[in-house]
Amino acid sequence: MNTNLIVKSHFHFIGIGGIGMSAIAMALIKKGYSVSGSDLVKNRETNKLKALGAIIFDTQTKNNIDIVISKFQNQTINCVISSAIKDENEELCFCKKNNLSIKHRSEILAMIMKSYVSLSIGGSHGKTSTSTFLSTLLELCTDNSSSITGGIIPIYKSNAHIENTKYLVTEIDESDGTIQNYNSNIGIINNIDFDHCDHYSNIDEVLYAFKKFASNSKKLLINYDCEITRKNFTSNYQWSIKEINNIAYSIIPNKLNKDKTFGKYYEHGKFIDNINISIPGLHNLSNITAAIAACRMIGVSFKEIKKNIESLQLPKKRFELRGELNQRIIYDDYAHHPNEIKATIDLARLFIKNKNDNNKEQRGRLIAIFQPHRFTRVKQFIHEFVQELSKADVIYLTDIYSAGEESIENIDSQLIAKFIYKKNKNVKCLKDNYEIKDKFFNLTQKNDFILNMGAGDCHDLWLILNNKKTQND
Repeated sequence: MNTNLIVKSHFHFIGIGGIGMSAIAMALIKKGYSVSGSDLVKNRETNKLKALGAIIFDTQTKNNIDIVISKFQNQTINCVISSAIKDENEELCFCKKNNLSIKHRSEILAMIMKSYVSLSIGGSHGKTSTSTFLSTLLELCTDNSSSITGGIIPIYKSNAHIENTKYLVTEIDESDGTIQNYNSNIGIINNIDFDHCDHYSNIDEVLYAFKKFASNSKKLLINYDCEITRKNFTSNYQWSIKEINNIAYSIIPNKLNKDKTFGKYYEHGKFIDNINISIPGLHNLSNITAAIAACRMIGVSFKEIKKNIESLQLPKKRFELRGELNQRIIYDDYAHHPNEIKATIDLARLFIKNKNDNNKEQRGRLIAIFQPHRFTRVKQFIHEFVQELSKADVIYLTDIYSAGEESIENIDSQLIAKFIYKKNKNVKCLKDNYEIKDKFFNLTQKNDFILNMGAGDCHDLWLILNNKKTQND
């Protein structure tokens, strides 16, 4: 996109409250552009945008566009959409009818990236965590970095931090194929897995999208431990938590517990230093290794990285401790793909083992509450979901969160439960958060470790349990 053409532009976001859309909208405001947007749901992001000066509509009607056109008469109006916006959306239809400029959010993010040395994180899993770790390290080590991600970064308390800096960390979404729109100084591929079955038909199509992303990156950093990336991409820059030889950056773990991961850091096979990381889990160690590798690629000293490594925190909804309710501890996690569920349950087992080792009289159960996300994903991976979820001691499934998809005949949570029952009899279907609340103390016991997983509205559960949210909110 030619930035010279949109200096006098106004941007109107349809669905501005989404975690990705709101981040881009915030970035544009910080860049001096005027912004408006619509969303049917008020949330933290829409409130923050309104406080920054954005015009926020809580409906999606053509009248909104009339207001925007009249208010910004001397500016080019750009309608910004994500792939979640349907063709029949009234605002979008009106924009098309009036020949307004319509941009996909990826085009706007790609435009913003041109002003920086961009470090872009793509991958099927762990993008938000890796983006958070990299953003945090660059902020502390260089004080010269901005960030646009799909999650709330603790150091910024926001999903967007835009200043007049040298570096920009961006999280790149592959779900709709627009990953090919980005040109990065450093492209980072965490891993590649088959997902987003609503857009891709098979793993080859997913791989093709990532290859376009790789070809648009000046330098490419890949995860050597992921078989698909290892076999399909050639790069001088790789990271690993398993291998040392012929690997640019490695951290080999030698001790893990619920509080820390201890490992040895290597570059190009040479031992550099011992390193202690205050975030547990091997998947998190891999994401942190990627962040360290990217920092080293732009010349940040390892000494500076090690000094700031203790400041790393997970983003919101990534194994996030919500609290304890009558001796039942509750964690939220964004896991919605079988491989993500596996990593999250493995990490939870580490916590439970540590607790049981310290107090063998209080052996808690691992309870998995899971809200399946998208009918297409459930249809594609139902047996993988069954395999991983059945590893919990007790499993509660709520209705599938459609994310705007049409339902698929015979695909529902009851079908998942039916297959889980063959492996683990402790499985039950519940409608939603409110049914869980009504039955919570019958469904759980003291000392239970509760994992609340999914990518929909399941993360409202903690507030609902504490009477801080009602169905009308």
